[in-house]
Amino acid sequence: MKSYLVGGSVRDELLGLPVQDRDYVVVGATPGEMAKAGFRPVGADFPVFLHPQTHEEYALARTERKTGPGYKGFTFHAAPDVTLEEDLRRRDLTINAMARDEAGRLVDPHGGERDLRAGILRHVSDAFAEDPVRILRVARFAARFGFAIAPETLALMRRMVDAGEADALVPERVWQELARGLMERDPSRMIAVLRECGALAAVLPELDAAFDRPEVPEKLGQRLERAAARGFGLAVRYAALVLDVPPDAAAALAARVNAPSDCRALATLAQRERDVLREPLSDAESTLSLLERADAFRRPERLQRLLEVAECDAPGGRAPASCEWLTRSLAAARAVDAGAVAREHPDDIPGAVRRARLIAIAALESAPGA
Repeated sequence: MKSYLVGGSVRDELLGLPVQDRDYVVVGATPGEMAKAGFRPVGADFPVFLHPQTHEEYALARTERKTGPGYKGFTFHAAPDVTLEEDLRRRDLTINAMARDEAGRLVDPHGGERDLRAGILRHVSDAFAEDPVRILRVARFAARFGFAIAPETLALMRRMVDAGEADALVPERVWQELARGLMERDPSRMIAVLRECGALAAVLPELDAAFDRPEVPEKLGQRLERAAARGFGLAVRYAALVLDVPPDAAAALAARVNAPSDCRALATLAQRERDVLREPLSDAESTLSLLERADAFRRPERLQRLLEVAECDAPGGRAPASCEWLTRSLAAARAVDAGAVAREHPDDIPGAVRRARLIAIAALESAPGA
């Protein structure tokens, strides 16, 4: 029985990046032998175990065979006679198909280290075509590392899309990979790769249709680049992604991939208020109305996220004047003592509180330097 460090941890170590998770492959063992050694089984589809002390994952070496469409159409074979090389051959990219043995020696049968140095994403074998999730993963890795995609790999991804493999992707996996890709250092690269291989039309057709407008690709790229550079969160990046998609289509996209409620709500709000935020707000009434529409008194963080989207969307990436004004106005309006107002006007509490907030915002308008 031998264990090998495999996959992303080997790749990231060679890149000089922090290693987040360590995964291992075990060769020459049975599930019974793993249990006897104190490992705890956790795998539902194939034998995966947690180390009794470190709780790191150890999977038995396995091969797989395609039995149906999509990423779930596989049968797995894990047995003591499956070699490390056979296990590595089933992996997606050469840079993810490397291992280190217990002595620290690199096992690299597919040239992953060479491709890592060259900045190339290259599939290991034609078995890549059996799992459509790998299309999304390649696009995500391109967004993470900025690597080029080998021409033969891009051609294979196109053939997979043409064969309808991308149509079999379930919404949960699409959202999982999209969300991870949006949080990479160059999220627009993921979208560009998916469009280049034709997968964007299959998994996010509403966004793909928006690309028919010539100004969209550049503006989308700029928004996502700014969001990534400023470290904005997932909801902001998602709203920036769909800002140019018509509202009904954006709602359909969000429903189909089952986007989280905070992402949906911010995207809807950003689309609705986009034009308002581009211009200076004219008076206290329009300012307060926007704060109310953004639910800023109950959820001030939502206003902050909205202003971050507006900053990414603004020409040159400079926050519109309305952003600072709204932040100051919310602070002034929230400083109103609603309890005191309610005691003075018990018959019209909501109206009285609103009038007091308008007065507080108007006072800002007349203050020196406003």
